[in-house]
Amino acid sequence: MLYEFLLPLTSYVSGFNIFRYISFRAAGAAITAALVCFVVGPWMLRWLQGLQIHQVVRKGTPDSHAGKGTTPTMGGLIILAAIAGSTLLWMRFDSKYVWLALVVTVLMGAIGFLDDYLKLRQKREGRENHGLVERYKLAGQVTIGLGLGLLLWQYPLNNLAGASTTLPFYKYVLIVMSPLLYLPFVTFVMTGTSNAVNLTDGLDGLASGLMAIAMLTMAMFAYVMGRFDAADYLQLVYLRGAGELTIFCSAVFGAATGFLWFNAHPAQVFMGDTGSLALGGALGGVAILLKSEFLVLIVGGVFVAETLSVIVQRSVFKYRKRRHGVEYAKAHRVFLRAPIHHHYELKGWPETRVVVRFWILGVLCAFLALSTLKIR
Repeated sequence: MLYEFLLPLTSYVSGFNIFRYISFRAAGAAITAALVCFVVGPWMLRWLQGLQIHQVVRKGTPDSHAGKGTTPTMGGLIILAAIAGSTLLWMRFDSKYVWLALVVTVLMGAIGFLDDYLKLRQKREGRENHGLVERYKLAGQVTIGLGLGLLLWQYPLNNLAGASTTLPFYKYVLIVMSPLLYLPFVTFVMTGTSNAVNLTDGLDGLASGLMAIAMLTMAMFAYVMGRFDAADYLQLVYLRGAGELTIFCSAVFGAATGFLWFNAHPAQVFMGDTGSLALGGALGGVAILLKSEFLVLIVGGVFVAETLSVIVQRSVFKYRKRRHGVEYAKAHRVFLRAPIHHHYELKGWPETRVVVRFWILGVLCAFLALSTLKIR
């Protein structure tokens, strides 16, 4: 919005020319998103507390989490407001990249909001709080993934084939897929990232901190891939117009950081599925738009580990249950509890230690991803 209104006035006020630069608007988007959280957060907290919208503690979580049932949830609304408000303020309105990323994020957040709302309503009615039926939630995620894949296939955003992707550590390698392969691939990435962030959201500040790290890293990739000179120097695939995604990524970074102000231990509010699915959708959407779906495995390495821990735990449990019986399977779990952050809690690590150490691993994953810019 600022770009559209102020840049035409450059002939009158030369200082407005600064809005031409993505780096300036990206910094503005990050700061604005954080400030929106600081301003909207306290008001939203009072509103959620007034409605008695409290956290529904998941079954199987450590006993130390029992007291969190009185903490307000659905704080993802703060994140969505910060992302949308900041992005719309600093983006170029003609950027299809940013519009797609923003729409995907909001739609994923809407699925999460419906899930949170149903859990809370079921809790108030004294029923088991299953929330949105799992197959309906998955159907919504798949629909969003398929929709994004179809749009990119039919209407490529840049100079490259829509149904394509790139590989980290390889220069100028573009893998063009058939639609029958590309659509399931994009759908898998979208549902996988959104569910991975959702699984990671189990400790105070864990998911929001890791998302801030991951989205700041993706902002750097969006910036260099959207500049012909930088992409040519680093031997990356150049994506015309993709630089504007730096604005969106910075807004998500600012929103996650601002939300961390209220979500750090002891948390005053939880993001709920409203926030975790939205943030996961944002990460997956950006990776798909940048044709960097495999890169997100490195950037979001902690999210991948959290997801794999659940898959391994369930698969091994089912196998041992079928082979040796329920009691044997319970006594011989791979992890004390999954996702893996609960495993370390049960090993005696304080919650804050688990969170900070996982953040450190997230930073290391970010540096490994950034190393792919030169190792090609």
